[in-house]
Amino acid sequence: MAALASLHEGEPDGPLVVAQLGQSLDGRIATPTGASKYINGPIALDFLHHLRARVDAVVVGVGTVIADDPLLTVRRVPGRSPARVIIDPNGRMSKNAKCLRPDGTSIYVIRPRENYDSSLCNTLEVPQTAEGLDPHAIITALQAKGMQRILIEGGAKTVSRFIAASAVDRLYVLVAPVILGSGKPGLELPPIDALSEALRPDVRSYSLQGGDVLFDCCFTSQREG
Repeated sequence: MAALASLHEGEPDGPLVVAQLGQSLDGRIATPTGASKYINGPIALDFLHHLRARVDAVVVGVGTVIADDPLLTVRRVPGRSPARVIIDPNGRMSKNAKCLRPDGTSIYVIRPRENYDSSLCNTLEVPQTAEGLDPHAIITALQAKGMQRILIEGGAKTVSRFIAASAVDRLYVLVAPVILGSGKPGLELPPIDALSEALRPDVRSYSLQGGDVLFDCCFTSQREG
């Protein structure tokens, strides 16, 4: 896919944090009951698996694990599954979660303290502030373990927190040709008073087979400017 070429721009082996979000035309990621499989079509899902195969770690919040119970592996395309990282500050994740299944892939749980009782994964301690676990501290902890290319996959609150902290280099938004009319919104960032405060990344768009449209949003140039 042409959009994947953007993963190789700049330093090919340098640090990179990307995020992805799949949503409807009206910016919803799920219905009011939480149903979200599958808003996006199969080609969009292939793109997500391509992303996983190109990074060292895939990061999700515990809410996504509880709601969707994802495997977080590469199955739809050839490639290596990245390390699985779950942000779980209060120990809510079930020990039967699918992402904890042993398959030879490294598994990490991000906590403010070392007390996750499982032999299946490693705990990475990140200090907790009043606003929660700091996205930059999470990235630093992962990079210290050798994970330089990081995918923030979900859910929407986790992606939003990393974007609000200016901790994301690229955001991939997959928009499906469907209108839900209600339900859970995608990005939710701190309110702004003027349009001059809006984020304005460099954006490329790609029409995918099946009707989904991929928006490749680069924040690096905006920060450098």
